[in-house]
Amino acid sequence: MFHSLSAVRNTISYGTLSDQELSGLIQVDDEAAFNEIYKRYWERLYVVARHRTDDTYEAEEIVQDIFCNLWRKRNEFVLTKGFLNYFSVAVKFEVINRLAKRNRENRLKKEVSVFSSLADESTVDQLNYNELQSQLALTIKVLPEKCMLVFKLKHEEGYSQKQIAEELNIAEKTVEAHLAKARKTIRIKFSYLSAMAKSLLFL
Repeated sequence: MFHSLSAVRNTISYGTLSDQELSGLIQVDDEAAFNEIYKRYWERLYVVARHRTDDTYEAEEIVQDIFCNLWRKRNEFVLTKGFLNYFSVAVKFEVINRLAKRNRENRLKKEVSVFSSLADESTVDQLNYNELQSQLALTIKVLPEKCMLVFKLKHEEGYSQKQIAEELNIAEKTVEAHLAKARKTIRIKFSYLSAMAKSLLFL
C-alpha cells in the first residue's frame, strides 16, 4: 500500500526516498527534498560539466544554473526517467547553449564585418542585419527543447545526423524529424526574408 507524500515526508528520512518521491515533494515546495536532490547529484553533474567544458568555474556555474532552474519550475516539474537522466540531458543542453552562444557571437562579429565592407550604409540599414540575427535567435529559442538541441548540434556545432543520434541516444529518423520541424518553423517565421535566413543558417 502506497503512503501519501505527506506521510512519507513525516516518517522517512529524505536520504531513503526515490527520485520520484523527491520530485513529488519539491512540487509542493519542500526545500529539504530539493537539498537531498542537490546533495545526491551535484558532484556527478559537476564531473560531467567539468569534463565537457574543461573549466572549473564554468562547470560550477552550469551546475548551479541547472539546480536554480529546477527550483524555479518545481511546481510544474514532472520527472519521467529519474534525475540522473534529467540532469545528464540538462548538462548537455547547457554546455551546448553556452558554446553556441560564444560561436554565434564570434560568427556575428565576422559576418557583420564582412557584410559592412561589401554594402553601403543605406543597404545595411535596410536589411537591419543585427535585428535579423536577433529574430533568428529568438525563433530558435522558442523551439521545443529537444528540437532546439538537435538544431544547435547540427547547425552550430557541426554534428552529423548520426553523431546527434548517438549523442542524444535517439534514432536518426527522430533527428531528421526534429530538424525538419525546426526548419519549417524558421521558414514560416522568416518567409519574407527566406533567402537571407537560408544563407545565415545553411539551410
